[in-house]
Amino acid sequence: MKNILLAVIGLSPQVITETLFALHQQRRRIDAIHVITTRKGKEAINAILLAPNGGQYYRYCADYGIDPRSIDFGFDHVHVIADKYGIERDDITDEGDNEVLLRKCLELTFKFTKDTNTAVFFSVAGGRKTMTSCLTLAAQLYGRPQDRIYHVLVSPEFESNRDFYYPPPKSIPIELKDAKGHPYIKETKYAAINLIHIPFVSIRDKLAEDMLDKPKDPATLMLSLIREEPYRLTVDILSSKITYKNLEIDMMPARLALYALFAMQKKDCTKEAASCRNCTDCYMDIHDIYKQQDRLIELYSRISGSREPMEMSNSGICGITPENFNSYKSKIKEDLRKGFGLYALPELEIESVGKRPDTRYGLRMERDSIRMTF
Repeated sequence: MKNILLAVIGLSPQVITETLFALHQQRRRIDAIHVITTRKGKEAINAILLAPNGGQYYRYCADYGIDPRSIDFGFDHVHVIADKYGIERDDITDEGDNEVLLRKCLELTFKFTKDTNTAVFFSVAGGRKTMTSCLTLAAQLYGRPQDRIYHVLVSPEFESNRDFYYPPPKSIPIELKDAKGHPYIKETKYAAINLIHIPFVSIRDKLAEDMLDKPKDPATLMLSLIREEPYRLTVDILSSKITYKNLEIDMMPARLALYALFAMQKKDCTKEAASCRNCTDCYMDIHDIYKQQDRLIELYSRISGSREPMEMSNSGICGITPENFNSYKSKIKEDLRKGFGLYALPELEIESVGKRPDTRYGLRMERDSIRMTF
């Protein structure tokens, strides 16, 4: 079986050699190393670990009699998170960066766990906390019995030292600093590196086969585990929340008001039919939406708890136009995608039917599956 070390790294590339040392001390063979990092992390790894002459990774292999060719690790195994334009990110600073990071963790975890002849060792010792959280989540979604999550604990005085990468076979003195920043010398033989096995619960064996054909977002995977309930969609006006099955998301008041308007439009339809899934009689064109402006303002006022309707600005949600309607509709779709997953969108989004200028909008979901709470 091929053992793959998949690690997240920030600006401390020594986490890789420390983890490798700890695994080898426990007789854990490593056949390949892959790293998820930022642009700055990549530069540190390439310059410090993988430098052809004197890189710390090659020094470690030489010190412990390991043929570096026996471990598949090189520049092409350093995976940098990048935005939709391919621009590598320097750091994880906002929600967008974190989403890209999670996608990369899921993509690589899915890829490496797809082969039954591999075991993946997830290293969560490096990088920001959000990086370790994303890799742990990926392991929980796709991990198998042979996979492991590991953390390494290094003696505090050595952990923060930029010159320490692993304890060499022959101890050497190294300059450290005490709590007050004063330098002192200590032998590397006193450095302790402990490999900590972190138990985790995986949902992989509970996923349907069509959930394992390609990487999917966490919300989609979790929804696939939830059985149908009497009310599958709840629009909660008081709490500014939307619940789909057992998952819940918050939504900005203006967006929730508009979404609630379409949910109420669906619920209020009186047409007799065994099923309304493929019926669009309750769908509204932009002029119908204009006529619902007073109702929309009332919903927004109740959700936001703001001023009386007559005191509000006539822009934004209180003054719907084709332009801002499309903007709200797009943002609502993104909220639903992030909260419930891509595969839930056809059921939940405000869809459009017909060509301009006769486009009409509404919810596809069965009206009996929608509940409104006020």
